[in-house]
Amino acid sequence: MQNQQDNLKLAISLLTDVGPAGTVDDIRLWLKERNDAVKVDIELTCFNKMCHWFFNKENGDLEHDSGKFFAIRGLDIETDGIPTLKKHWQQPIIDQPEVGFLGIIVQEKNGVLCFLLQAKIEPGNINHVQLSPTLQATRSNYMQVHGGKVPYYLNYFKNSRQYKIWIDQLQSEQGGRFFHKRNRNIIIEIEDEIPLYEDFIWVTLGQLKKLLHFDNTVNMDTRTVISGLGWTGNELVPLIQYAKTFYSRALLASLYRDNSSSYFEDTMFWLAELKTKYSIKSRLMPLKKVSQWNINDQEIIRDDNLYFRIVAAQVTIANREVASWCQPLVQPMQHGICALIIKIFENGIANFLVQAKLECGNLDIIELAPTVQCLTGDYRSGKPYFLDYILNAPKENIIFDCNQSEEGGRFYREQNRNILVIADKNFPDQDLPENYRWMTLWQLREMLKFNNYINIQLRSLLATLNLLTS
Repeated sequence: MQNQQDNLKLAISLLTDVGPAGTVDDIRLWLKERNDAVKVDIELTCFNKMCHWFFNKENGDLEHDSGKFFAIRGLDIETDGIPTLKKHWQQPIIDQPEVGFLGIIVQEKNGVLCFLLQAKIEPGNINHVQLSPTLQATRSNYMQVHGGKVPYYLNYFKNSRQYKIWIDQLQSEQGGRFFHKRNRNIIIEIEDEIPLYEDFIWVTLGQLKKLLHFDNTVNMDTRTVISGLGWTGNELVPLIQYAKTFYSRALLASLYRDNSSSYFEDTMFWLAELKTKYSIKSRLMPLKKVSQWNINDQEIIRDDNLYFRIVAAQVTIANREVASWCQPLVQPMQHGICALIIKIFENGIANFLVQAKLECGNLDIIELAPTVQCLTGDYRSGKPYFLDYILNAPKENIIFDCNQSEEGGRFYREQNRNILVIADKNFPDQDLPENYRWMTLWQLREMLKFNNYINIQLRSLLATLNLLTS
């Protein structure tokens, strides 16, 4: 639990632009140097050339011979759900039932709270190196199923109860690509000096927020872990002095419990009603029987070349626990858009327009998602609500616009355009589609404390907010 002193630490870190590694420009130069220093070779290959991977003869599923890591299976989906969704379809899905670690160590350096991040290369990353959590490891990785080295700093997280815990949550992954997948998002503070290895760096929260404005620099896992950091209620009073703009004051006002606590109960009733009204039946099925998808030795691809395909990759990354391996990767067929509309109501409080989104891999039917979350060519039963408003927003209303990568360990060169748009006064406060709702930051923060309420795309957008200097 955060206390008043913790909130002051966060505020100081958020306002600090120069840290142990220098300036933001110094960190970017360091990332480039790490990129240049590490040998990386990612080659798309044929499935029959992938060591340790095979198509199961009985069901056609693509599996690892250890029975661990993950598998590509088929999924059959039936729903009577939200109008923009198909009622029945089949698709490949990543089945990875194990829970992994996404962990960040924080520590005070010269009186400033700093975050220990890794310059990590994932096979699917567009630009190879991105800033990752201190520890980013599946259970198969840290149990050394691959026969490689133990990840750095693992024991700190395995013994996390010995340290101060800032965040410890199970959070979902991409519901359209993973089946019931969750990871443990955890931040721990360690007072004792710890070793700093070659590919690791200490950054302040303010530096991290600035780095998010550069394309494909901060990876998805770092974004989801830091999305839960913030303040609420009376803890905000000392911070008002740092609010530089009308917008930042509106964000801080949005964090007050008194402004939204009664409305929070109504939001929970709304979600319960939608989960009762709509249903989804998702069942794993043999991959070889998935309709409208073709499997050949080069790819698993849909008949119309839409949505995504699955490819085989031969990977060599010199500084990983295992230097060379093979694996499948999911490659999108279009770039995506994830956008959040923010409106400052007449009471001066910023509200966020979120949607209750039903995705086939969700563990609990519906999760809260950004205003717009789609592949630009993926309209299925029609164009998503509010997409035109986002695409036609005046430049002065766009407060964040950056390409952000999805998780490079499973997705091949997938990036989404992440956008935050301030709505004009004519944008409706009411009369929204039934699965859309305005929510304050306090409400979203409360929901982030629990599992399976806020999806990873919305968490990624929330991570970009700088509440003090926006």
